[in-house]
Amino acid sequence: MLAVVVLTFDPPQGALEACLESVASGGGVDLLVLVDNGERARDVLTGLELTVPVDLHVTGGNRGYAGGMNAGIERALAAGATMVALLNDDVRVDEGWLGPLVAALAADDRCAAAQPMLVFDTEPPTVNSLGVQLGADGAGRDIGYGEPAPADLAPRPISVFTGGAVLLSSAFLRESGGFDERYFLYYEDVDLALRGAEAGWRYVCRPDSVVHHLGSATVKGRPDVAVFHRERNRLWVLARHRPPGDLARGLWLSVRRVRHHPRRVHASALVAGVAAMPRLWAARRRAQTR
Repeated sequence: MLAVVVLTFDPPQGALEACLESVASGGGVDLLVLVDNGERARDVLTGLELTVPVDLHVTGGNRGYAGGMNAGIERALAAGATMVALLNDDVRVDEGWLGPLVAALAADDRCAAAQPMLVFDTEPPTVNSLGVQLGADGAGRDIGYGEPAPADLAPRPISVFTGGAVLLSSAFLRESGGFDERYFLYYEDVDLALRGAEAGWRYVCRPDSVVHHLGSATVKGRPDVAVFHRERNRLWVLARHRPPGDLARGLWLSVRRVRHHPRRVHASALVAGVAAMPRLWAARRRAQTR
């Protein structure tokens, strides 16, 4: 059984409708779990005629990406899903998008995640993400960002997947426990991927599966929220997963950013990042001794 979890909060007009309709028409979906961190999803569903079963879950408050997706994953697993696809509410999927992703997981029982190629609707199409790579300062960067969509559609291994569109195995989700909800927003997918890699899980990008992404729709108009969580969570990832030299580079970057607008937000993120480091170092030691 394959379930798709779509998380929504405050989507632009028409975006959620386009996402849900594309999932229903894209094929291969047994259950669509729609998780609403806001209060618009019920009205959107009322105006749609979808050809797949829909399980609507209203969280009753904004649980962030991590908490909202965990709620959807829990419902998908409880329904018997063996694979769970995660989608932002501002994407549209191509017909047949799930086929290559399912094939990737079925071919390797230690492949935990198969990511499609995310593209922007430019002419010609340009890449949003072919996976994620981390810089020495901990900053996550989408592989291929802004480049023309590749003609070579062969599968390629990746070390980190994006949570914007990815198919995950239920075995991986149960073993890892899903996203760390303390991240709330940003880098929770990076943390999950790195924790999974520590346990021997592998990931792949399938560019022959295509998903179209509007991009950062749910945080537009909330720049301070985005800045705080990006900065704090980048430091969390460095402390939990990266060598001391990288952590030093990341801290120095945060210190330099305090001089720039919004200064108070940058300073708060730096303080919050440093305050959590004893906890993160302890978690790192526990993982190393397993």
